[in-house]
Amino acid sequence: MVYFNSCQNTTMMPTRNSPASAAGVKYSRLADSDEGYIDLQFKKTPPKVPYKAIALATFLFLVGSLLIIVGSLLLAGYIHVMYPDRTIPVLIIGILIFLPGFYHLRIAYYASKGYRGYSYDDIPDFDD
Repeated sequence: MVYFNSCQNTTMMPTRNSPASAAGVKYSRLADSDEGYIDLQFKKTPPKVPYKAIALATFLFLVGSLLIIVGSLLLAGYIHVMYPDRTIPVLIIGILIFLPGFYHLRIAYYASKGYRGYSYDDIPDFDD
């Protein structure tokens, strides 16, 4: 009668001392006490600043501000126009562009100053 060892596998599993298991993996020594917590799990990573999103927010803020100023001058009559019915849409588009730019710039400013409740994580990031 022939017995086969079901635990025998042709592929080698990496062991603790093999270089395959240590490639790119950071290990830390466990504490001697049995509390179940280690200091490394409470370590906070530094915040990643979303520069592209802040640049887009700055662009939206500036273009929206420009459109609001031009729309206000058109509506007040300081700039003479041939079709006065086109002044209101310029003002509305300016407000719609200005608001998200201002909102995200405000979050970025408060996060950079370290105010409680504001973080760069609140700004959508474009790193795909």
